[in-house]
Amino acid sequence: MPIYPNIDPVALSVGPISIHWYGIMYMVAFIGGWWLGRVRAARPDSGWKADDIDDLLFYMALGIILGGRIGYTLFYGFDNLIRDPLSLFRVWEGGMSFHGGLLGVMVALMLFAKRFNRTFFECTDFVAPLIPLGLGAGRIGNFINGELWGGPTSLPWGFQINCKDFPSVCFDTLNLAEGTLMSQALHPNQLYEALLEGILLFIILWLYSSRPRPAMAVSGLFLTGYGVIRFIIEFVRLPDAHIGYLAFDWFTMGQLLSAPMIFGGLTLILLSYMRRNAVSCRE
Repeated sequence: MPIYPNIDPVALSVGPISIHWYGIMYMVAFIGGWWLGRVRAARPDSGWKADDIDDLLFYMALGIILGGRIGYTLFYGFDNLIRDPLSLFRVWEGGMSFHGGLLGVMVALMLFAKRFNRTFFECTDFVAPLIPLGLGAGRIGNFINGELWGGPTSLPWGFQINCKDFPSVCFDTLNLAEGTLMSQALHPNQLYEALLEGILLFIILWLYSSRPRPAMAVSGLFLTGYGVIRFIIEFVRLPDAHIGYLAFDWFTMGQLLSAPMIFGGLTLILLSYMRRNAVSCRE
């Protein structure tokens, strides 16, 4: 089994300024989303211009950062927020919630749509295929930070972690007796998510959206795809130590938050095709 290299989360330090890998991954996500957005806008039937993407990215960046951080503190770290309110602003320490970021992006797109005279789903359908590769970059950042590990495994691709470096994982989450075990092999959950939420979901959405689809369908597929992938991956992902399992010794906060995404996504897909069929019948 490979040994986790325990990567320094700081990529570069110049005097008092430190550049974290986590921040670099966010920069990669935003630049990649901007470039993919321009590629989509260049399609003859897109209805978007290249300049629109600059404004769109600004709104999305605010939604992701504010929503992701606020969502994390509400869903996963509310007790810590009460003890230390300033922790809300220490983004470089990690702690971003995808579900919070999604809500933040939805609010941002509502504002964008209103300002630029577009419909909400026109914006979400355009944006949905741009998101997965950014998610993948974020999960690579989680791997570098040594966070969001999966559970114990004997599979050959599991990573051996040193319990001295990750005491909260070994002794708080896994409840191992201190001194009895100095290393533990864990599922590289972050890499699973990078491959499935990032690369696989991107390919599915990019191909599906390459042809005209009824309004809401692309957005619905994104919600359904991410929700299903996240719900399944949670079975091997360790829950946050301060939250644990919510029920049945397997049901997690991530699954609780993903279930409405699956239901909402399937509903959008169903409504989109029902509405298209209804229009076709009238014609």
